Amino acid sequence: MDPFSDSQAVARYTEGPPRIVPGYEGMQRMTTLLLAERVPEDGRVLVLGAGGGLELKAFAQAQPGWTFDGVDPAPEMLKLAEQVLGPLASRATLHQGYIDDAPTGPFDAATCLLTLHFLTLEERRRTVAEVHRRLKPGAPFVVAHLSIPQGEGERALWLSRYAAFVVSSGIDHDKAAAARAAIDTQLTLLTPEQDEAILREAGFSNVSLFYAGFTFRGWVGYA
Repeated sequence: MDPFSDSQAVARYTEGPPRIVPGYEGMQRMTTLLLAERVPEDGRVLVLGAGGGLELKAFAQAQPGWTFDGVDPAPEMLKLAEQVLGPLASRATLHQGYIDDAPTGPFDAATCLLTLHFLTLEERRRTVAEVHRRLKPGAPFVVAHLSIPQGEGERALWLSRYAAFVVSSGIDHDKAAAARAAIDTQLTLLTPEQDEAILREAGFSNVSLFYAGFTFRGWVGYA
């Protein structure tokens, strides 16, 4: 079963990222600061993969004048986002679907956190290009997701480190091993060099790394 359509799994979702993503809250805060460098006080921000609402809440609390369009394919995750946002929900319009279901903008900024690794290489390229098309010139785009070196033995080593971190966060060994296997077989893991290239090919400039936490990396680029 898709965990994002399982109501019980969705209900527990907000517990997950802080436990399995090193420096998760710091990464959210850094993302907010990177956006704030260029987004005006009344800015409009596109949040791709907004289900769960964690980053929407973080952005909204930090910037009371911003409004958001959040996009996610899972209806249960969008319901959770509304719950997590609570009284802040009036500042976010949520759309079920993928990038093609997002408004055309133009937006002052966009984010895509912990999402792109679910997309195939070609779909990732297309999605990033479609985000670029929806941004104002110079607008920041912040991404963060699984991205690991893949030389001889490196992929297995980094996935083992992922599992070790998950176990150190208090998650059962068997569940950590299952998560490691699922990531290895079901997700599209690219190298950091490939991830940066996708951003540049889509038209983003001044692409730079701002976050690295074991198997996760994050970049900012500008439309």
